[in-house]
Amino acid sequence: MKYLDIENWNRKELYNHFRTLEDPSFGIVANVNVTKALRFSKNKKVSFFVLYLHNCLKALNSVENFKYRIEEDKIAIYDVINASATIARPDTTFGFSYIEFTEDFEEFNRRFQEEKKRIINSTNLFPPKYSLGCIHCSALPWLHFTGHKEPISGNKDNSVPQLAFGKVKEESGKQIMPVAITVNHALVDGYHVGLFFEEFQNQLDKIG
Repeated sequence: MKYLDIENWNRKELYNHFRTLEDPSFGIVANVNVTKALRFSKNKKVSFFVLYLHNCLKALNSVENFKYRIEEDKIAIYDVINASATIARPDTTFGFSYIEFTEDFEEFNRRFQEEKKRIINSTNLFPPKYSLGCIHCSALPWLHFTGHKEPISGNKDNSVPQLAFGKVKEESGKQIMPVAITVNHALVDGYHVGLFFEEFQNQLDKIG
């Protein structure tokens, strides 16, 4: 991990402005085409969630600004962004996981399954290991949403991106999934979110 030179950053004024706001976050919902991913997960009998989460992390790690985190008055740049995903238990409660990202899907899936086993066999909400170099994410497979709002911690310097994935719906012969993303505008602009969605779709289209 290293730190950004804020004084010579071309977004310095944007960063300083948005840090003065009570709530500097913004969120959007966009659809992604998961036709290939859904077909692949069924044919190979692998978790659809793990498959698209892995591709989501590939996309996020390709955009520099998603690696930035506000830590006091500094901006840390993390080498790799991991995932802290909610994992459901049979009793409908859930726990927060921490899954370290790797380009290798089989290894990523193994790490996910380990965290799933830990959560199902405990009542703990928080994982034993955690870092700000992650995203917070959850799946809402019960509804195909068009809007979404994340809980607010009260810390306006919270800069961990938050994502939610909705129910897949068929549209014009394609399998479409809504994805909500909330980011801190002091670090991330609409341009960067656009880059993320473009690369996420690119990764999904490569599957199979």
